[in-house]
Amino acid sequence: MNTLNKVGIGAAVVACYGLLPLWKENSQFANVGDTPAELHAALTLVLGWLLVFRTNKAYERWWEARTLWGQLVNASRNLSIKLNRLTRLSEADRLQCQEILRTFPQVLRDHLRKPVDPNQYPIFDQLASSITHTPSNLVNRIYEILAAGRKQNLLDGDELRVIDEDLRVYLNICGGCERIRKTLIVSSYRTFSRQCVFLFLLTLPWGIVQDFGWWTPILTGMMAYFMIAMEVVAEHIEEPFGYHDEDLNLDALCQTIESSVNELM
Repeated sequence: MNTLNKVGIGAAVVACYGLLPLWKENSQFANVGDTPAELHAALTLVLGWLLVFRTNKAYERWWEARTLWGQLVNASRNLSIKLNRLTRLSEADRLQCQEILRTFPQVLRDHLRKPVDPNQYPIFDQLASSITHTPSNLVNRIYEILAAGRKQNLLDGDELRVIDEDLRVYLNICGGCERIRKTLIVSSYRTFSRQCVFLFLLTLPWGIVQDFGWWTPILTGMMAYFMIAMEVVAEHIEEPFGYHDEDLNLDALCQTIESSVNELM
């Protein structure tokens, strides 16, 4: 069941709750416990500020993550061209660099989702159990190949500096993604936002029932759908590296990089 279907079920429950004040207005308790319209208007203003801030901050994190992965695509293409055209590496070293560039985005994807098991990647066959940070290990292997080639005069210092520009981007991207994953929006703010949404939906049907009558459950359900959806989507895109529909399609980005590396090298 996708996110919007779950939100729809929650909105339907809130719409059913909207029948309660409608029943009260048509019963002997019609004049008991009326909610002032001004109270609901004040809650609407506060909730609007909270949801706008929450959604904007969550989307900023999602977009920054997408920008970083876009940079990874570009850096992979640049490195593929430079390693292929600016160096005179042996065929074995060139193939190993190609395998590293193809594997890096997959390792980074898994690194951001869960602890990486190096044994699932053939490139980590040797000493896999001693590796604690797999993305850095892959970049380090390229530097080892380039250092060996420098000693054999297969590339000069200028070529090494040109290649180093994109290799540094790899680790900068990794660090940026790790910061997004490990530094979430303050939990107390998220809790406060949810409490405000709950209080708004709790008072909504009682504040509009006198003006809208039988439309109260329908309007309550519609408002609940959008309010709950904004909160749920913000919560999902706040962590953009997962498996939800709203998260980044990292599998497609990995395939794009692999295809580009294979073509260019």
